[in-house]
Order: sequence, then C-alpha cells, then structure tokens
Amino acid sequence: MKFPTLLCTAALITLSACGGSGEKADSPPKSEAAAKKPEWKDDGMVSRDGDTAADDVARPEMQLQVVLDRLGFSPGVVDGKMGLSTTNALKGFQEAQGLTVSGEWDAATKAALTDSAKIPATRMVTVPASYVETTFAPLPEKAAEQAKLASMGYETLLEKLAERFHTTPDVLRTLNPELADPAPAAGEAAAAPAPAPVAAGTKLRVPNVGADRIVAADIDNADWLATLSSLGVGSGQPQADRVEVSKKAGTMKVFDAGGKLIALFTVTTGSAHDPLPIGKWKVKGVGRNPDYAFDPALLRGVAASEGKHRLPPGPNNPVGVVWIDLNKEHYGLHGTPEPQNIGRTESNGCVRLTNWDAARLAQMVSVGTKVDFVA
Repeated sequence: MKFPTLLCTAALITLSACGGSGEKADSPPKSEAAAKKPEWKDDGMVSRDGDTAADDVARPEMQLQVVLDRLGFSPGVVDGKMGLSTTNALKGFQEAQGLTVSGEWDAATKAALTDSAKIPATRMVTVPASYVETTFAPLPEKAAEQAKLASMGYETLLEKLAERFHTTPDVLRTLNPELADPAPAAGEAAAAPAPAPVAAGTKLRVPNVGADRIVAADIDNADWLATLSSLGVGSGQPQADRVEVSKKAGTMKVFDAGGKLIALFTVTTGSAHDPLPIGKWKVKGVGRNPDYAFDPALLRGVAASEGKHRLPPGPNNPVGVVWIDLNKEHYGLHGTPEPQNIGRTESNGCVRLTNWDAARLAQMVSVGTKVDFVA
C-alpha cells in the first residue's frame, strides 16, 4: 500500500499524534484484546531448534540471509539475493566478530558462521486456521475512507504470510511455483496477478527465519504480543544502550551497555529536501501499533480538501507497527507498509525500517536509550 510522502520534519507525528489518544507511549491500547491477559499458543509457524531437514534445492544466499537475520544482523527482505541490505548485514556481523569488515562472504566469515551452517534456508509450514480468521481486502485509496476502518491490516493472506517470514509475496511465489501466475504466451501482455490460492491447511515453503519464540510473560499487552507473533519476532531481545543511524551508510547499529554491536538494520534515513537531523538524541517513548495523524498540510501532493483524519493502527498504517519517538520534535524511528523499498527510496527526515525490524528494535529500546544520528 503506497502513501503520500510523509513530512516527518514537520508532521505532528509525536506519540500523542501517532497514538491518537494522547496516552503515554508505553501505556497499553484500550481495546478488548489488550485488556485480556496475554496468551500465546504455538501455531506451528515457529522455527524448530535442531530442525535441519535439507532444502529441496540449494539456496546458499538465502541460507546466509536466514542466519544473519536470526543473529540480529538484518538482511531486510529475505529474497536469496546478495543486495545492499545483505551486504550491510554481513558488515555488521563482521564488525561484531572482530573480522575484517568487507561485506564479502569470505572464508573468515564462513568460518565464523560454521555453527549455523546446518540451518536450512527454508522450511515447510502449514497455514493455520487462525491466519484466515480475518477479512482481507484492498485498502481504500482516500484517507477519509481509511479512517473508517477498524485496522489498516493486510490486503491479502499472502502479504500477511510474507511479513511473517520476512519476505515478499513475490518471493513466496518463487518458492512455491504453484502460487505463481502462468507466463503469458509469446506476444501477449502479462495479466494482472490473480489472488494466490492460499487457505488454511495450505502447505508452503518459506524462508527459515528464527529468533521468533514468544514468551507471553515477557509481554504485558495482548495486541502487541499478537503483532510480534505475526511478524516472526521473538519477545526476548538484547537490550540497547545506544543506537547509531548513519546517513552515509544507510544503516542503524545497536550497541549494548558494554559497547558491543548487537544488531544492525538497513534503513531509509532522509533526503536532500529533508535530511537526517545530525545530532545526539534520546528515545522519548515507544508507540506500539500506533495510529497516524493524516494532515494534508504536512503531506506533499495532497489537496487540502482531503481534510485531516486519524488513520487506525495496522501493518499497512503509514508508519507501520511501531513509532519510536525521539526528543527531537517530530522525528522518530518507525516501520513501513513497503518493506521492499527500505534503503532504496528517500524519506523525509525520519528513519524507516521494515515492520519486523521495527518490532525487534521496539523490544530492544526504552525511554532514555541514546540515539545518535551521524553523517
């Protein structure tokens, strides 16, 4: 789902604006689901320790991405390609291990990853009934209509499954040829993609992402527990002391209290028009499943006649599933409904991550965590 350009440098996307109710960032949403005692049941989608069943075909690049993702060095979209985000993830792993930081999958890096060599690139899952206990439909284009929704949820079941396994619907179609649209005959134009035949009980091959264990006792909000589960993000994450966002590298590094690099994410950091505000900041609050204040005055190319609206929470909300507010007014770290564009398009001052990386980061930071924006 695409949205107008977000003017983070001017937008009223403070936590009260993003959260809509004006409640404190870490206060739980006042929904029926959030009021219940958090519970979590293994739906069969969680990775299995010791499961080393061989892949149907060799996928070395995807296997590398899966391992780096499990270790906290995010390749972004797991797609089996050695692109920008995977190179950044390799650099992060190399730095954390004290290796030469080259971004190359060299002999020393392979040796450091020996213990993970048996983790397969993919695994088979069966779509649980719980995944279809919702309505999937295209989101309306106009904000006035979006504001009437209870949630800005996934448009298709395949989109939901893709985010669960840190990838895209196109990658799932590649891994599962029965989902792919037939190639057009010579001289014919390609038809619009048809809805993939996925339902409860469908068996799918998916990227073997891990670090996705949920301990219900770790989470005090049922809505957030459900979000973590739906994104394949474990509840237990190492705690951050400092976050460093590099404008030049397009990366976010996370360090613990001892100065050790514990995570790295590729991010979108700004543009020439609205550059990243270089400086030292701090986390002011963490908004989980935030809503969004839509204001034409703060959005490029949007007519004033569209009016102001409060857009509901959901993974297709303009700021995704997380807004981490900074003490630099109107700036934050947040998710996105378009994970494939991270690191490839410009933002307007704020820092964007994939929804799964933003959720992971939200489990690592707290009020007062240092955030440095560097050139």
